[in-house]
Amino acid sequence: MDNACKNLPGWSDLKAALTAARNLDNGGFNLDMWATIVDRDGVVCAVAFTGADRGSQWPGSRVISAQKANTANAFSLPKLALSTAQLFSAVQPGGSLFGLQHSNPVDTNYAYGGDPTRYGQENDPMVGKRIGGVNVFGGGLALYNSKGELVGALGVSGDSSCADHNIAWRTRHTLNLDHVPGGVSSDPRRPDNIVYDIAPASGLAIGVSASGWGHPVCSEAAKTISASLPTIR
Repeated sequence: MDNACKNLPGWSDLKAALTAARNLDNGGFNLDMWATIVDRDGVVCAVAFTGADRGSQWPGSRVISAQKANTANAFSLPKLALSTAQLFSAVQPGGSLFGLQHSNPVDTNYAYGGDPTRYGQENDPMVGKRIGGVNVFGGGLALYNSKGELVGALGVSGDSSCADHNIAWRTRHTLNLDHVPGGVSSDPRRPDNIVYDIAPASGLAIGVSASGWGHPVCSEAAKTISASLPTIR
């Protein structure tokens, strides 16, 4: 394992925090989840799931959780945290970060290599690898320790993208890695929280985010929950 991973939660702590968060009301479909932690260099440190076995949650969400972790780490800074949820509008055509989602592709050899029976275990084949990938909907959060240092990121996947964000937020809080210095949200107590400010649009068009950092509403329940998530430390 990469030396930087020693300063981050291990598999058992991740699994416990993820399971506790998954069992709360998150405004989604009440599904089991995957989570990945990466260090500041994007090296996968831990991969876990909440279900009875690896087939109890969407198989595709394993790699998506790693993508989200990589994205939140790759595009956050010591003084500015960007969650994956905040990137949705910015990467749309005409957005300030259009095309970002096509950068840093997943290394498929690392993502899908190894013995599948190890997926989500302490020895998941992704551990120790740089998985890469960019994901631009809810579920990825940068991790800041008690000194305010950016030490990596967490990615969560397996439910609606809005529920993923809520679960990731609660998981990070439990792991005591939410000493977030600042972000683009208008709520200073939750600077990298999901932003719901996309105006309705007709037909299949995507509405415009007032701030440029908006995310679609998956459910009114998830939106309400996001406004009452634990504040940063």
